[in-house]
Amino acid sequence: MSGPKAAPVLDRPVAGAEASAGPRRRRPAKPPQDRAGYLFLLPWFIGMLFTVIPFFASLYLAFTDYNLLNAPKWIGLDNFAEMLRDPVLHQSLKVTFVYTFVSVPLSLAAALGVAMLLNRGVRGLSVYRAVFYLPSLLGGSVAIVLLWRYIFGLDGIVNAFLGWFGIDGPGWTTDPDYALTTLIVLHIWTFGSPMVIFLAGLRQIPGMYYEAAAIDGASRWRQFRSITLPLLSPIIFFNLIQSLISSFQTFTQGFVMSGGTGGPANSTLFYNLYLYQQGFSQFNMGYASAMAWMLLVIIAAFTAVNFLAAKYWVFYDN
Repeated sequence: MSGPKAAPVLDRPVAGAEASAGPRRRRPAKPPQDRAGYLFLLPWFIGMLFTVIPFFASLYLAFTDYNLLNAPKWIGLDNFAEMLRDPVLHQSLKVTFVYTFVSVPLSLAAALGVAMLLNRGVRGLSVYRAVFYLPSLLGGSVAIVLLWRYIFGLDGIVNAFLGWFGIDGPGWTTDPDYALTTLIVLHIWTFGSPMVIFLAGLRQIPGMYYEAAAIDGASRWRQFRSITLPLLSPIIFFNLIQSLISSFQTFTQGFVMSGGTGGPANSTLFYNLYLYQQGFSQFNMGYASAMAWMLLVIIAAFTAVNFLAAKYWVFYDN
């Protein structure tokens, strides 16, 4: 006898076959808000082309001999080796470092001091704030530097004031011993921008901290050292980084004060001014590109050092 016959296998549709056989679902269209966002970002993307292309072009030119007239000639690391042997470049670095390490701390100290005075509830605060902020907008202009050169000139206002006391003042802008000092004073005078930021930070410190410290007998100096500085340290750090970067990029003041020469005796020859001379006066664009990348490395190094050291003196709420 034969066993029971197997039931015939019916053709059953595979699970999901109908779904796969059907029309594919279209992806939902992007909402109008997304399209508007991309539209507003479009100018930024277009502007990036004018930044990225010169960025990599200067990197290539840093390894070439290029005078703007002939095609670039690849020379490898010769430009960077020449920088190690260039005494004028070393002088420009010295001028830039002295200017930065003297003017930045003094400018931040002046900004913090004035901000603390204005934070005591001075009447007409908005007027004082605008008056102190105005030099930050004008300090880097050509007109202000020309005015500064007149004020500190041999027959300027400063020497006229000293003459009242029988003091024969020097030519501040023509003497190598004092020319850079006048530019440092100009930088300190433009403390308005960090001052406004300091003032905003001081307004965020709760007054109860000072009240509790006063009850405990803490002096003004102790309150400043134990309350104001720690709570204001993030803003101090921000202003420090911004001021360092700005100081390393100083150009207009030295160019206008010296007539583009960096004189007297290269005492106001900032790094950027010497870079400009190499690139646009001597048409040594390859060497100037190498200098630009060296400046980028210097600024990045000092910024990195400050970020590494920040964990020891910058305090956040969390």
